[in-house]
Amino acid sequence: MGFELARLIAGQIFLHACMAGMRMAAPLMALREGYSEAAVGVLLALFALTQVFLALPAGRYADRQGVRRPLALSVAVATAGAGAAAAFPIFPVLCLSALMVGGATGVASIALQRHVGRAASGATQLRQVFSWLAIGPALSNFLGPFLAGLLIDHTGFRIAFFAMALLPLATWFWVRRTRELPPVAAPPGARRGAAWDLLAQPQFRRLMLVNWLLSSCWDVHTFVVPVLGHQRGLSASVIGTLLGAFALAATFVRIAMPLLAARLQEWKVITVAMAATALLFVVYPLVPTAWAMGLCSVLLGLALGSVQPMIMSTLHQTTPEHRHGEALGLRLMAINGSSVVMPILFGVAGAAVGVAGVFWSVGALVAGGTRLALRMKPAD
Repeated sequence: MGFELARLIAGQIFLHACMAGMRMAAPLMALREGYSEAAVGVLLALFALTQVFLALPAGRYADRQGVRRPLALSVAVATAGAGAAAAFPIFPVLCLSALMVGGATGVASIALQRHVGRAASGATQLRQVFSWLAIGPALSNFLGPFLAGLLIDHTGFRIAFFAMALLPLATWFWVRRTRELPPVAAPPGARRGAAWDLLAQPQFRRLMLVNWLLSSCWDVHTFVVPVLGHQRGLSASVIGTLLGAFALAATFVRIAMPLLAARLQEWKVITVAMAATALLFVVYPLVPTAWAMGLCSVLLGLALGSVQPMIMSTLHQTTPEHRHGEALGLRLMAINGSSVVMPILFGVAGAAVGVAGVFWSVGALVAGGTRLALRMKPAD
C-alpha cells in the first residue's frame, strides 16, 4: 500500500493547495479592495457552504463508486473555479470560485479518506495511514498560501489565481491509476437508515462535537491571521509565511505520528491538543511581532495537526464499514456547516470586539470541550 498511499497523498496535496491558496488570496484581495471584515467572513464561509450540501451525497456516491470518479469530478470543478477568479478577479466571481473550489475539495477528501480507511487493517494501521494522509493537507496549507503570497507580491492577484487553477491538474496525474477496492455490501438484515441514525451512538456524537470545536480553531486561525496581519501592516508574503509555518508544524507532527502509532491513544492525544490550543489562543493576540506570531502559529500547528488522524481512526472504528462514506460525509457536513457560520460570526465579532476577543472566546469553548475528549476513553 506504500506507493499507492504516496500517490494519493501527492494528489491530495495539489488539490488542497488550490483551496488553501484561494482561501488566503481571495480574502486579501477583498480587504485591499476596501471590503469590510464582515464581507471577508462571508467570502471565507463560502468555501465551506457547498460542502454542507454535497457532503452526504458525496459520501453515498463514494460508497457506490469508489475513489476515481469523485476525484475526476473534483479536479474539473476546482480548476474551473480558480480559473474563473483569474479571468474575472472581482468580488462576486471570487464568491463563486470559493463555492466551486471548496465543494470540489470536500468531495475529493471524502473519497480519499474512505478509500484509505478501507485499505487499512487494525487500529494501529488506521492511525498510521490517517497520519500519513493528513500530511497532504498540512503540506498544501503551506504550499498554497506561500505560493499565492509570493505571486501576489511579485505578479499580482490574477497570476496567483491562475497558478491555483493549475494545481488540481497535477492531482489527476497522480491519482488517475488508483486501483478501486471491491465494493462493500451491507450485512444481511442491515437497514439503511438516515445518516442521522449514526448520531445515536454516544461515541460518534462526542466525536462530532470535539471535531467541530477543533475545526473551528482552524477557521479562527485562517480568518484572524490575515486580518491581524493586515492591521499590523504585514505584507502578503509574511502573512502567507505565518499560515505556512502553521501548516509545516502540522506536517511535522503528522510525519512523526505514524512512527509512534502503536503507543498513541486517540482520546489522550485529542485531550492534550485541546488544552494546548486553548492556552495558545489566550496568548496569540497579545504577541507584538511577526516572529512571535510565527512561534504561536508553529505551536498551534503542532497541537491541531495531531488531531485529525486520531479523529479519523476513531470514526472508522466506531461506524459500520458499509457506511464509512456516509459517516465521513456527515462529519464533513457538520464541520463545514460550522465553517459557513463561524467566519461570518468571526467577522461580526472582530468588527465589534476585535480579533483578540475572537481568539479568547473560541479558546474558552475549546477549554470547556476537553471534558468531551476525556469521555472518549474506551471502556476497559
